Amino acid sequence: MKQVNVGIIGLGAIGERLLKQFDTHPSTTITAISDVNVKRMEEMEELLTDVASYQDYHNLIADDSVDLVYVAVPPKFHHQISLEALYAGKHVLCEKPLANSYQEAKEMRDKAKSAGVVNAINFPLPYSNTVESLVEHIDNGKIGTLKRIELTMQFPEWPRSWQQNEWIAGREQGGFIREITPHFIQLTHQLFGKVRNIQSYVDYPENTEACETGVIARMELQDGTPIVINGISGIGKKEELAYRLYGDQGVLSLLNWGQLTYSTMQEDDIRISERDAKHPGLIDELVKAISGKSAKLVTFEDGFAVQQVLEDLLENTGE
Repeated sequence: MKQVNVGIIGLGAIGERLLKQFDTHPSTTITAISDVNVKRMEEMEELLTDVASYQDYHNLIADDSVDLVYVAVPPKFHHQISLEALYAGKHVLCEKPLANSYQEAKEMRDKAKSAGVVNAINFPLPYSNTVESLVEHIDNGKIGTLKRIELTMQFPEWPRSWQQNEWIAGREQGGFIREITPHFIQLTHQLFGKVRNIQSYVDYPENTEACETGVIARMELQDGTPIVINGISGIGKKEELAYRLYGDQGVLSLLNWGQLTYSTMQEDDIRISERDAKHPGLIDELVKAISGKSAKLVTFEDGFAVQQVLEDLLENTGE
């Protein structure tokens, strides 16, 4: 299988996670890194060997040794950098959400289609054993007929202690609606198809630069099944993320990203063990796609569909 040379633009907390995975994967080699923070690049250079460092990301994109560009910068820079990489004929992996607006996402989707290169978004859930188990239980009829989907997001503080920075706390490109809900919109699209009839009520603080503090939203699957989103920050309890599928025979709950439980009339919150077999990960699928093989990726096309829902949530359309 082809050895893939990776260039990484953005070395923050999110970028570093995947950087470590690229560094240890047998079929990928990190050949270049870029960040405006020189100190951060120097720290990464100590972990990597024989890597080119570019403070100007244009030079990384122009580097002939780079096959795949991983765009791990804040959302408002996804559009510009990804388009430049696509025009240069590079394969592109972009952080979520795809862009910072509907129009930006559309341009990225369209260019990715015409460029004829591999394009993907870093949505980890589809590659997890937990979601694989979730899919199996749905297919096996464990919940019966789906009656409702609920997403609950509760944060004692936002941003969380490990992600304190200006942009993720700001209204322009931060907030938990942009950071968290895309994962579960994508998962819903994957499991049940696209959604419609989005109504959203968003709470904002008096500071017009600060991100939202709460959201209550309702939307539907194409067959009319309701989806309810309830998000809040600044509350006196531990963080909780819960994605629940309510059926007439049982309830499946994906809790805090990696725990799957099943409830019935007889028993509540039965812990479901993960599958023993390791599910192929995002990097495995990227390598397959770049090698010309069939692969399961969340593409820019999928990301555009997620962006459409995200923009409707943020527009505060409820009356």
